[in-house]
Amino acid sequence: MFDLGWTELLVIGIVALIVVGPKDLPVLFRNVGRWVGKARGMAREFSSAMNEAADQAGVNEIKKGLNAATNPVNSAMDGVKEAAQEMAQSMDPTKFDPNSETGKLAAERAEQAKKIQASTARAAAERKAKEAADALAKAEEAEAALKTESKT
Repeated sequence: MFDLGWTELLVIGIVALIVVGPKDLPVLFRNVGRWVGKARGMAREFSSAMNEAADQAGVNEIKKGLNAATNPVNSAMDGVKEAAQEMAQSMDPTKFDPNSETGKLAAERAEQAKKIQASTARAAAERKAKEAADALAKAEEAEAALKTESKT
């Protein structure tokens, strides 16, 4: 395909700088960039259209059949991989049947987790309230001590 290295790009850039001039060089590069973007878009569109046509024609199924015929071990491994992926998806904890035993256990665990979080939050609030009460008592004691010292 069309292959340019850094040295070729550097030579092209220097020649462009000399021929076009430093004032018009950014405009030239912008236009070249737009043209390359359009060409890539057209190539991407063509490629996707060809892939879609191949899918409609059933080329992928034929390819899988030929691969299975030429290399049965890889074909068997692909089947094992697909089965493992299906099993992993079926064991996904976010996707479960709430009426099944697993669903009931998951619901119980979620309820227990909420209870634990609530009791932890309650204990933390009680601890903070106790610390605040202790701090208030110490402040009142210090204030009372200051009053008694100022009187004497």
